[in-house]
Amino acid sequence: MWAMIATWRMALEGVTHASKMLNENEKVDDAIEQAIKIVEDYPYYKSVGYGGLPNEDMEVELDAGFMNGTTMGVGAIGAIQNFANPISIARRLSLETTNSVLVGQGAEKFAREHGFIEKNMLSDRAIIHYKNRKKEEELKPYIGHDTVGMVGLDKMGTIVSATSTSGLFMKKKGRIGDSPIVGSGFYADSNVGGATATGLGEDLMKGCVSYEIVRLMEQGYSAQQACETVVFSLEKKLIERRGKAGDLSVIAINQKGEFGAASNISNFSFVYASESQEPIVYLVTREGDHCTYAPATKEWLDEYMRTRTAPLKENL
Repeated sequence: MWAMIATWRMALEGVTHASKMLNENEKVDDAIEQAIKIVEDYPYYKSVGYGGLPNEDMEVELDAGFMNGTTMGVGAIGAIQNFANPISIARRLSLETTNSVLVGQGAEKFAREHGFIEKNMLSDRAIIHYKNRKKEEELKPYIGHDTVGMVGLDKMGTIVSATSTSGLFMKKKGRIGDSPIVGSGFYADSNVGGATATGLGEDLMKGCVSYEIVRLMEQGYSAQQACETVVFSLEKKLIERRGKAGDLSVIAINQKGEFGAASNISNFSFVYASESQEPIVYLVTREGDHCTYAPATKEWLDEYMRTRTAPLKENL
């Protein structure tokens, strides 16, 4: 069988496209790359790819990660500018045995040498968001964040985990969160399962959350149990040590295609599809140290897209 899970409603169109590919026995590597490219190319999602919100210098710096759980090949890029599809660059790097993680100018040089598409990734909408934020009295980076992360299983039994993000809005130049860090933003082992994360990267990295989820599944935890254990144990530790925890949201699937999701925030959504299920957007509800989820209503889905595509104007 095949299965796929992805963070946030913004992944729905990509997962729908990837589902058709997996149904036709295509490789999960190709399916996930194409699915994430659809998210990267959509200008109204302000945390991924084109249209992603810039750093404090009004530069769009993109991060991405890709891992094949059969070959254990890993590729990642950080703080890359002016390239259209960072996920494709990360996937290409996953074929390398050395130099598989590149950042900044080194990542850009590699992408240019391998013929990847160069593009100005700063959209007009992102500029308006930036100018409006600059006018606020106290300038702080946006903390909650919507990385697109996906985990897929194909009919051949390969599991792939991948991420793509523009990082925190108004971040420092060169800042990298968990998304391109193997074991934190993404991890896959085809003998066990795969996981990916979204939220405040600085806190997610403190728990190596994606690796920990896969490790727990290997020990016999269900995907749901592993997700909940990792999120709420990390949240508890952070609160005990320093009094607060940032946004922590994770998703996973195991070798059987069974899925799990957990979050310490109130508005987390994810998409799941399988050989026996059409893509469905789920909303997560936290109940203590456990999470439940239910399909999103049409009203919720309509409102999600309405707010993201609404016209913008610069604050005077």
